[in-house]
Amino acid sequence: MRSSSRRVEGTKIVQRRVGTAVLAAAALLLTAGCSSDGGGGSPPGGASSTASGGTTSGAPSTGTAEETPPAKGSVKVVRTVAEGLDSPWGLAPLPDGDLLVSSRDEGTILRVDVETGRKTELGEVPGVSPEGEGGLLGIALSPDYASDHMVYAYFTSASDNRIVRMLYDTDKPSGEQLGAPDTVFKGIPKGFIHNGGRIAFGPDGMLHVGTGESGNTGLSQDKDSLGGKILRLTPEGEPAPGNPFPDSPVYSFGHRNVQGLAWDAKQRLFASEFGQDTWDELNAISPGGNYGWPDAEGRSGEGDFIDPIAQWRTSEASPSGIAYAKGSVWMAGLRGERLWRVPLKGTAASADPQAFLEGEYGRLRTVVSAGGGKLWLVTSETDGRGSPEKGDDRILELEVS
Repeated sequence: MRSSSRRVEGTKIVQRRVGTAVLAAAALLLTAGCSSDGGGGSPPGGASSTASGGTTSGAPSTGTAEETPPAKGSVKVVRTVAEGLDSPWGLAPLPDGDLLVSSRDEGTILRVDVETGRKTELGEVPGVSPEGEGGLLGIALSPDYASDHMVYAYFTSASDNRIVRMLYDTDKPSGEQLGAPDTVFKGIPKGFIHNGGRIAFGPDGMLHVGTGESGNTGLSQDKDSLGGKILRLTPEGEPAPGNPFPDSPVYSFGHRNVQGLAWDAKQRLFASEFGQDTWDELNAISPGGNYGWPDAEGRSGEGDFIDPIAQWRTSEASPSGIAYAKGSVWMAGLRGERLWRVPLKGTAASADPQAFLEGEYGRLRTVVSAGGGKLWLVTSETDGRGSPEKGDDRILELEVS
């Protein structure tokens, strides 16, 4: 079990490479009760609660049989795969089983040998401007990775958040294996907070992108803005065919800060989202759906907004990455320092969320399916908001049911 000092979070920001003026601005935001990637204010009392309902993502069904998860599941930590990572954020499994991991603050991508834990640096992504919650964030492999060896990355630049793709050339020396970045999409609003950052290719081969409203709440309801949205793009960065708004990359809107994306066995999309003072959310994503922010936080019951399928007090979650395994969505909690399990029945939660690993490994950033009922889990203690101990940060292998 971790030391009790791990529990006191949400108000400490010790960010590298940040000037005094920026830190002052961050302090003002935190005193306003913003539950960003470290957490924020939470009303007294109130346990986790769930909401039924939800909507489908509009993706075609594959005919794959749905699992019926039990109300109670289990988590076993099989082993520590790697440790000593610096501000890890994104994780992408390679076809041979090894893992690519991004460093938010260093702007580098490492390859981790899952058998030995050995870390090899591919290279540094040029143009990354780490500040506040920004930096090198999500990474994903091209759907044609076997032939094109392209790695996609979402990062904060000096002017915006953007997505690039780079050739991963294993024939070159360590540190020089990333090719020149090709910008496929840019112009996503940046801020000291709420930069989103999760990217993932869906079962349809399209690139899905979780963005934040960068602290400007008005962007979330503006369908002409890229902030506070889930975007759906072709691999070349164009609006994907079938998007709900003509010639627009916007897939859903009314989000505050989306940092988790995952699909179930029926190709339905789910997303995790930071709340402000009251409720963090897990949503079932519908094309063109309005998820309420800033007019609604958590369940509102208003017909114009889609309610979350599960919600948590901000002190219990501050969610980042999510993954689907064994009929449930698994959600990593930062301020909550725990892994949440949400068993599903269609696009509804079939039982109350269940917490695992509470306080054992500190802040949890990213969770990715490893297949066969296993998950990769990435901690986040070296991001300036944790209390790093020996070995932090680390990648864990979990077995779940």
